[in-house]
Amino acid sequence: MKLHFNLSRFRKSEILAAIMIGFVVIIVLNLFYIQIIRHEYYKKQAYEEQVAKFVLPAKRGQIYARDSGSIVPLVLNQPVYIAYADPQQISDKNKLVSKIDGIAGGNVVEGYKDGLGSKKLRYVVLARQLTNTQAEMIKKADIPGVGLTASDQRVYPEGSLASQVLGYVDSEGDGLYGVEGYLNKRLKGVDGKLQAVTDVRRIPLTVSDDDVSIPAKDGDNLVLSIDRNIQSYAESALKKGLDNVHASKGSVVVMNPNNGQVLAMANYPSYDPSKYNKVTDYSVFQNGIVSDPYEVGSVMKTLTMGVGLNTGAVNAGTTFNNRGYVQVDDTKISNVEEDPVNANATMTDVLHYSLNTGVVFILQQMGGGKVNLAARNKLYDYYHNHYRFGEKTGIEQSGESAGTIIPPTDEQGNNVRYANMVFGQGMDLTMMQTAGAFSGAINGGTYYKPTVIAGTTKNGSDIQVEKPKVLKGGVLNQSTSATLRDLIVKGRQLGALGGKDKAGYVVGGKTGTSQIIDPKTGKYTNSNSIGSYLGFGGNQTPQYVIMVQVKDSKAAGYAGTTAAGPIFGDVSNWLLDYLKVAPN
Repeated sequence: MKLHFNLSRFRKSEILAAIMIGFVVIIVLNLFYIQIIRHEYYKKQAYEEQVAKFVLPAKRGQIYARDSGSIVPLVLNQPVYIAYADPQQISDKNKLVSKIDGIAGGNVVEGYKDGLGSKKLRYVVLARQLTNTQAEMIKKADIPGVGLTASDQRVYPEGSLASQVLGYVDSEGDGLYGVEGYLNKRLKGVDGKLQAVTDVRRIPLTVSDDDVSIPAKDGDNLVLSIDRNIQSYAESALKKGLDNVHASKGSVVVMNPNNGQVLAMANYPSYDPSKYNKVTDYSVFQNGIVSDPYEVGSVMKTLTMGVGLNTGAVNAGTTFNNRGYVQVDDTKISNVEEDPVNANATMTDVLHYSLNTGVVFILQQMGGGKVNLAARNKLYDYYHNHYRFGEKTGIEQSGESAGTIIPPTDEQGNNVRYANMVFGQGMDLTMMQTAGAFSGAINGGTYYKPTVIAGTTKNGSDIQVEKPKVLKGGVLNQSTSATLRDLIVKGRQLGALGGKDKAGYVVGGKTGTSQIIDPKTGKYTNSNSIGSYLGFGGNQTPQYVIMVQVKDSKAAGYAGTTAAGPIFGDVSNWLLDYLKVAPN
């Protein structure tokens, strides 16, 4: 029995030793697995626990306008702050929430508390748009895992001036509408990045090969072609003109026909971009001059006249038999007013009396005496390929429309439609498209890309000028352009509006009253028509082009004459003085 007891005891010692050796082997294998096989994984985990990644925000470019030879700021940056946290560094979530809610108030980010509870996130935004005072209070609270990033908020020294041209920047730092939206990337710049090992307070401890430091690239400071004084006067003249005819909507665009630069774009109603979040009618954000195509009406007769002259269908001395109406297929097209029936009506009469029959006559001559496919093809070639209708101009504004022009090969591009197109019906154009084409027609034949960008500035005073871009040469030949200018000037000067121009200058233009299609009948009606005026002014060389639109005039008579025309005259006379144009 004694021998059996010793043998059992010996076996138990062996078993215990084997178990201990097994444990040691397991521990060694596990250490081997962790330290050798999974070394890189745990090294990465440790690094991510210790490293912090910081975004170095780029400064958004500022926006300037021209002002009598100098430049003035329209949009500046005011420093604001973003508060953020690393959830893995937060020891007392409730304390943090209490502090942030108490300091940031209405600036806290919705749902940030949920982010703090995540074990995966390393960066949670707590509050935005914090003032310097609020940022200092958060710093003094000295909460581990909480940091601040400086950013900028847009401020507008000129208030609502040119608001639709500018657009605004939302709470996420993205530009919307206008220049802010169209050139958002250029203005925004590129954020930099800083990556380094830090302590619990997020302070970098070491400098190593793994550190990353990429500086931010600030956005461009843009100088607009908009002239502050012209913009201001255009806005006040528009508002005064709308009040005079009890209208509530309208627009004015002023541009230099010799380089495509837009000097002013005024819309009413407007808004204050610093209070964009209080706007209830979102349509005011859009710059209607580039975004709202419409049937421009009889202002188109000037451009149709240019086509007729350039194709040789008519010349300045051509006459035609104006019977007051013309038959095109099954449709009778009449003049709007009881104009003098004249067997020898001139091309000047066509513009002076705004004869629909006159521009249809031009279209007929392009087809060998009648409206046909050959005439339609020629007209479409000029409208689409020379005047660039149906294409965006490329002006630096968000939401630009290409408008609509029906090709002659389309079923809807028939003779009657094209006979209506010559006096501005049957196709949709924006004011910018119309003014751009008109500029190319009267400046000698060069279509410059319409632009609101004059250049950039680094110091807020000197301008790095951007060169004009030619989109189309030979819009009309030079002699045709000169003849067209003369006809447009004569057409205006023979009317009542021309008598109000400053003496000694060359001013021409054309009215247009666009009928609205009644949705009940599907036919055109004069009820709530749109009044337009398109013209130019200067001396021997046109110095400016102005287009005016009034949408809901309550004045008697045709809105192009009674509502839009006076606004054109007001702005034109003022411009002659402001631009110091030398009289003939």
